[in-house]
Amino acid sequence: MNTIQPFRMLLAVTFWLVVCFHFADAQHAKVLTDQVNDERIDAYEKELEKYLTHYLVDGYDARAAKAWNRDYSSVGAFLRSVDPNRLRWEKAVIKPPVLRKTGTLTRKPYDLLGTPGEWLELPLDGISAQAVIAYPKGARKESPVPLVIALHGIGSGPETPFENGKSYHAYAQALLDAGFAVLAPLNLRTKERRNNIERLARLADVSLPGIELARLQHLLDVILEDERINEHQVGAWGVSLGGMATMFWMPLEPRIKAGIVAGWFNNRIYKMAVPDTRYSSFVRNKEEHAFFTGWLTEFTDHDVVSLICPRPLQIQHGKNDGIAYWPFVVEEFERSKEHYDRLGLSDRIELSLNEGGHEAHVEEGLRFFKKWLKRK
Repeated sequence: MNTIQPFRMLLAVTFWLVVCFHFADAQHAKVLTDQVNDERIDAYEKELEKYLTHYLVDGYDARAAKAWNRDYSSVGAFLRSVDPNRLRWEKAVIKPPVLRKTGTLTRKPYDLLGTPGEWLELPLDGISAQAVIAYPKGARKESPVPLVIALHGIGSGPETPFENGKSYHAYAQALLDAGFAVLAPLNLRTKERRNNIERLARLADVSLPGIELARLQHLLDVILEDERINEHQVGAWGVSLGGMATMFWMPLEPRIKAGIVAGWFNNRIYKMAVPDTRYSSFVRNKEEHAFFTGWLTEFTDHDVVSLICPRPLQIQHGKNDGIAYWPFVVEEFERSKEHYDRLGLSDRIELSLNEGGHEAHVEEGLRFFKKWLKRK
């Protein structure tokens, strides 16, 4: 008898056994009902959600304590001590791209509800930086004026801060009347558009706020050469998503000497990761654009404020603003204020809290900038 023949028979039997077992397993898998399969996947999703929420929420303070090594012995020592965090904020969270000017700034007359202004456009590689600018009466080389960057929210445009609407109350016009020049950049509006571009930005390892910061920085390069502007007296005042821009950009743009954040400041951990009937949570909204890689590793709002410190900062919030539960805003502000307190600079940070809603506090903001952005 050929000795190879039994071996071939054994291989054939083994093959058919494997096929039969595989077929039996496949048949068994088909027995799972949709309900059972959904329950299994739902349970896995809940495990993941619990795991990540625990990391983001419960583990934040211990994680941040290891990430920050602040030195309050002097302002200079403090700034050096947060430099590593500032670099991580730039490289891991905001991720601004490197853009180059590819043309000269163009200026066109632009009417701002009866106020003469200019429409600006600056070519940058394949995109452009666009904004409106208006100058107060008396702005000239011999008497340069402070500049405030007016940053609009998600449903608005660069003209909106000049309008007397329910959120903005024409605060840009009030600034003009008070002797400030106003630069209002065009940033991307609507949730859907920001969702779309933020997805592409993540693939490119940048962020939309990073792109819009780079656009603003190139505009400032040119605008601050205008001798009618005091380049040392630049502020930023943002409402809603413009408040986000103010908080995100001030740590990375030292030319902004003072800032106002209206309708954005929050207990960032709760806002992003913990649903609650007392405020709107991003985790339950279809706003992908508001989630950034690495944000809650060490950068909740009171920690980001330490990257703005010691520059003056005003937080504006209305108790009836659904973006936040106002007692949480107060708690987060007190934690932010500690950085200024420990440096003996308590007068440089303040909370403007009223009974209103999602809006700019015009009188309080004007008073703040008149104090910290003075004509020279």
